[in-house]
Amino acid sequence: MSPNLGSLRTLLGREDVLSIARRYFVSNGFDGTLTCIGVVVGAVLSGIPDGVTVIKIGAGAAVGLGTSAVWSVWEIERAETKAEILRMERAMLTDLDDTRVQREQRGARVIHAVASGLGPLIGVLIPLSPFAVEGALLTMVQAAAVSVALGVGVLSVFGAYMGSISGQRWYVAAARMGLAGLVVAAINVFLPG
Repeated sequence: MSPNLGSLRTLLGREDVLSIARRYFVSNGFDGTLTCIGVVVGAVLSGIPDGVTVIKIGAGAAVGLGTSAVWSVWEIERAETKAEILRMERAMLTDLDDTRVQREQRGARVIHAVASGLGPLIGVLIPLSPFAVEGALLTMVQAAAVSVALGVGVLSVFGAYMGSISGQRWYVAAARMGLAGLVVAAINVFLPG
C-alpha cells in the first residue's frame, strides 16, 4: 500500500474528518438539489422547448455550485487549519512545517473539499436525468414531475442518513428534508410571470 493511500485510509477512519466531510457533502448536496428543482420547474414554466436545453442549464448550475463548494471549502479549511497549526506551534514552541500534523491537515482539507464538491453534483445531476429521455419516453411536464420526485428522493435520503447517524427517527428526518423540495417547487409554480 502506498504511503498516500495509507494516509487517506487513516484520515477516512477518523470521525472528526468524516464528520466535517459529511456536513459539507449534505449541506452542499441540499443546496444543489433545491437549486436543480428550482431550475427545472422554472425552465418548464418558462416554455423551454426541450430536455437538452434544461440539461444544459442544469449542468451550468452544477458546475457553478460544484466549483463554489470546492473552492470555498478549500479556502475555509486552509484558513482554519493554518490557524490551528499556529496555535499548536505557539503552545509547543516548535515549527510544524512538513510534519505529520501538517500533512494530515492537508489531507483532511482535500477530503473535505472533494466531499463538498460531490454533494451539489449528485444533487443536480440525479434530478436532471429524466430530461435525458424527454421526447423519447417523457413529455417536458412529465420529465419535470419525475425530476421533482427524484429531487425530493435525494433530499429524503440525505435526511434519512443524517437522522440515522444522530439517533433521530430517520423517516421523520427524511420527510423534513424532502418537504423542502416540494416547497421550492410550489414557490416556483406560484411565482408571478
